[in-house]
Amino acid sequence: MPTRTTTLLAAASMLTLVGGARGEIDFNALVRPILSDKCFQCHGPDSAHRAADLRLDVEDAAKADRGGLRAIDADAPGESEVLTRIFADDEGLVMPPPEAHKDLTEKEKQTLRSWIEAGAPYAPAWAYVPPKWTEPPPPGDAADATDWPANWIDRFVLDRLQREELSPSDQADPVTLARRLAFDLTGLPPSQEMVDKFAAHPTDAAYEQMVDQHLASPRFGERMAIYWLDLVRYADTVGYHGDQNQTVWPYRDYVIHAFNTSKPFDEFTIEQLAGDLVPDADQDERIASGYNRLLQTSHEGGVQLKEYRAIYQADRVRNVSQVWMAATMGCCQCHDHKFDPLSIKEFYQLGAFFADVDDEEHLVNPYGNLNRNPSPRNPELPVQSVYQRQRLAEIKQQIAELTAAGASPEELAALTTLRKRLAKPVSMPISASTTPREVRVLGRGDWQDESGEVVPPAAPESLGWRPLPGRATRLDLARWLVDPDRGAGLLTARVMANRFWGLMFGEGLASVMDDFGGQGQPPTHPALLDNLSVEFVRSGWDVKHMMKQIAMSRAYRQSSYASAELLERDPANQLLARQGRFRLPAEMIRDNALTASGLLINELGGPSVKPYQPVDYYEHLNFPRRKYQASTDADQWRRGVYVHWQRQYLHPMLKAFDAPTREECTARRPRSSTPLATLTLLNDPTFVEAARVMATEALAAASEDDARVDELFRRAVSRPADEVEHKAILSLVHEQRDHYTALPQEAERLLGVGLSEAAQGIATPELAAWTFACRAVLNLGETITRN
Repeated sequence: MPTRTTTLLAAASMLTLVGGARGEIDFNALVRPILSDKCFQCHGPDSAHRAADLRLDVEDAAKADRGGLRAIDADAPGESEVLTRIFADDEGLVMPPPEAHKDLTEKEKQTLRSWIEAGAPYAPAWAYVPPKWTEPPPPGDAADATDWPANWIDRFVLDRLQREELSPSDQADPVTLARRLAFDLTGLPPSQEMVDKFAAHPTDAAYEQMVDQHLASPRFGERMAIYWLDLVRYADTVGYHGDQNQTVWPYRDYVIHAFNTSKPFDEFTIEQLAGDLVPDADQDERIASGYNRLLQTSHEGGVQLKEYRAIYQADRVRNVSQVWMAATMGCCQCHDHKFDPLSIKEFYQLGAFFADVDDEEHLVNPYGNLNRNPSPRNPELPVQSVYQRQRLAEIKQQIAELTAAGASPEELAALTTLRKRLAKPVSMPISASTTPREVRVLGRGDWQDESGEVVPPAAPESLGWRPLPGRATRLDLARWLVDPDRGAGLLTARVMANRFWGLMFGEGLASVMDDFGGQGQPPTHPALLDNLSVEFVRSGWDVKHMMKQIAMSRAYRQSSYASAELLERDPANQLLARQGRFRLPAEMIRDNALTASGLLINELGGPSVKPYQPVDYYEHLNFPRRKYQASTDADQWRRGVYVHWQRQYLHPMLKAFDAPTREECTARRPRSSTPLATLTLLNDPTFVEAARVMATEALAAASEDDARVDELFRRAVSRPADEVEHKAILSLVHEQRDHYTALPQEAERLLGVGLSEAAQGIATPELAAWTFACRAVLNLGETITRN
């Protein structure tokens, strides 16, 4: 996650990238970030804590006559009090004051001086102005102006590069491009057949065929679900106190199916926020409404009703505002926002939309033996998930066909048993509307303070909310969020378009993907982001359409290599003169290893699964005490999106690679590089098992050592090994072969028991040596990096 420091450094570098190129200073790109960071905390939207009654976030207030003085004097810039104060040497006069620890840099001071001398032109905050379509810039005269752009996206990127006297990078090599595309659209590496086919004929038509193939794959929905589940803080446990299990996996399956079937994002939104309020709601809409029950809950016996009512309300406000609005409404729980036009009253008004959600049985009846696992979370609904129903229909069809063919009861026994198991519904918490609870503004967020104003449901005025006749509902809120004409639909579209870009480049056009406010970062290519937003709505809210638009651009297909000169000019790649290079998310690292070994089970949907993890990892989990039971069948090898998500004790492998606990919305995961991650790749039982199976397959596929090394690399990184890699791996194999021959007990310990049939004929030291080599290959930076 970009820190405030990196955000400001990026803003400072934009002085050259934006102001220098245009001969003017862009208020939103250059000035607002400085004011927001250094001034708005005392001179911003928060009226209760505003110093000297001076407001700098509103132009009229900043330029108003204050008894002969003006904070900003557009007619006489040199007499502006802001300039007097920021350049003062006296600690009693200088602003920001030393005790605020918000000192302006010399570059920031000069930016403010230049802006004020130019008349201090303000501009509306970009995040609150609905996007409009801008005609893409016309091609220039340069040679690459006509040859390079593949679609309108490229014309914006190229125009910016040309103004900065830069050229786009060359297209990535076919293997890199094929792997990048597969990881970005499916979360898995491409098949070797696909790589070889594209490498032999890397034409635009062949590339588009790959794009379409990935978008049509069921793996696309699983990949997109990983990201969406981060946003909505999906987990298989309740979070607080005993962190007991909850049965919510049918919601996860709904999300995967929605992405796979191109459910329009506006419908996707409405069904989650208010599926239970949709007229004649079907089973999937009721399952989708489980979104409102994904928050952390406490099932402790002594909880205070009003305290947790306030906690749950605040959780929902934070999540819905970050997911759909990229707004940090959580800052308003205790006071008006210090940086954005969001008030404490609007916080509680937004919370009032969820005052009808029936979810308090465990709070009003706290001694009802709730310390069970899973813990009951009424109201619950018996449901069959979408993939459960599909599989059941397939089984019934098979039974019918076999029966018609004269199959005996014994031949049908296994299918009949499976049918009975699949027909059994599971009980999951869903939304059910009840009489709305009274919602008051809680002064300083104090749940015991009942003196505040009673407020009706409403969304922030700065985002375009207008009062409705009667009491607004969650359905009204959901429809408003995706209404491009009378609601915030275009603003929501911009939030999501920025995230789609982030999934395909590693960073959004606006880098802080959950905060479009003053503490975020304005987009580097605002017109491009606006056009993507408008295109999203015009497409009928089609996610696959948007992902294809980005994938087909030349900007996306660029090499991620950066020369020293380019790194110096644009270290953060804000100009998009190259592609991004970053470590894969945790689930993809695991899935990649399982794919390379051939262990991965590609089965859609179903209950969450439990990979290997340390036996005593749950030692301190209580209410009730429990012990982790790893899956013992093929479920062990299912994709990471299906792994059991324990909030308090996230699986160690996922944690080592920065997966979130999903206590809050996560729009961008951090990417760390630690020894713990390397040790996980070497020693986690899943990766050791993958290495063993991978070694077995390589030994069976080729008789010569050089060919075996190539097989390992093709499986791990989709290409044969080079000369240096051949020497390194074979040296490692020879060394380990001698080691395991001398110490056979260590080979047996590495390989474990129950070797597969394919491994039975291989000498133990030989298999152990190649397994060791596979562990090294699975640990390569290239193996776990998206280039």
